[in-house]
Amino acid sequence: MAAVVPRMKLGSQGLEVSSQGLGCMGMSFSYGAPKPEEDMINLIRHAVCSGITLFDTSDMYGPHTNEVLLGKALKEGWREKVELATKFGINNVGPKMEIRGDPAYVRAACEGSLKRLGIDCIDLYYQHRIDTKVPIEITMGELKKLVEEGKIKYIGLSEASASTIRRAHAVHPLTAVQLEWSLWTRDVEAEIVPTCRELGIGIVAYSPLGRGFLSYGPKIVESFTKEDRRQSFPRFRPENMEHNKHIFEQVSEIAAKKGCTPAQLALAWVHHQGQDVCPIPGTTKIENLNQNIGALSVKLTSEEMAKLESLVSENTVKGDRYASLSSTWKNSETPPVSLWKAE
Repeated sequence: MAAVVPRMKLGSQGLEVSSQGLGCMGMSFSYGAPKPEEDMINLIRHAVCSGITLFDTSDMYGPHTNEVLLGKALKEGWREKVELATKFGINNVGPKMEIRGDPAYVRAACEGSLKRLGIDCIDLYYQHRIDTKVPIEITMGELKKLVEEGKIKYIGLSEASASTIRRAHAVHPLTAVQLEWSLWTRDVEAEIVPTCRELGIGIVAYSPLGRGFLSYGPKIVESFTKEDRRQSFPRFRPENMEHNKHIFEQVSEIAAKKGCTPAQLALAWVHHQGQDVCPIPGTTKIENLNQNIGALSVKLTSEEMAKLESLVSENTVKGDRYASLSSTWKNSETPPVSLWKAE
């Protein structure tokens, strides 16, 4: 199959990726039980053959099992065709989940990811969540060492505030910031996106389909199993979904006029945010992957963009995106370096 997904420069440090990536979390974690390994390997390789080269995972997905899955899918001739992005910082192995960014943990996490992925260098390594106990300069200092040692190529942050991004970028240039950005999650537009653009940092948009809501609307809750974490997210609770369903209805009307699906329209909206934005919709089905790639062909006029944005704004969506926002960019400030005392 010929490649149909164009390439883009992600950030200003030299990384090139497909203009749409693939988020792999749901294959192993969070959205129900893990999917059959053979099916997911076929899906990943189908994505590569379709021109998708940026694959996004994390050591916490599973934990660990999603990285192992990608390692199996992308060995023996597949590795050189892709850019692998993984993350560290959420330690959910043990009695309680904790956020860590201390140097010893950064190094140990990187070594673990390299082993599970079966590679000797990670293309893009993100701090998944910011450790508010450790100055960001200290975490970045260790990441810089890993770059110098050839264990990672490029550095990113996920769910970081504008000030955290600036402080990190001053230690070593960031290639990408990963953030939740979709038609129904737009609060990053005020400060974080402009900061990334000022500094030449690429933007990777996760959950660009609103965790499935912008694909299926309110009926998506009917498919949730007891393992699906979305049940705890406020936006999916019945009292909020009753309100939010009107958003999907209006998006669906516009999509019908455009001759595309609601998911394609929502994904096209993210693509139209700029050439520095790479959305990474996740899926576990080949037909959905093909549909997501089709969103690249949906062209929106400035009038259509304005209409979508008038229908769906931060103020028209009911419910927070997480049950707790404590581990998001809104609460990601770290202490100054002068207060750091290495243990």
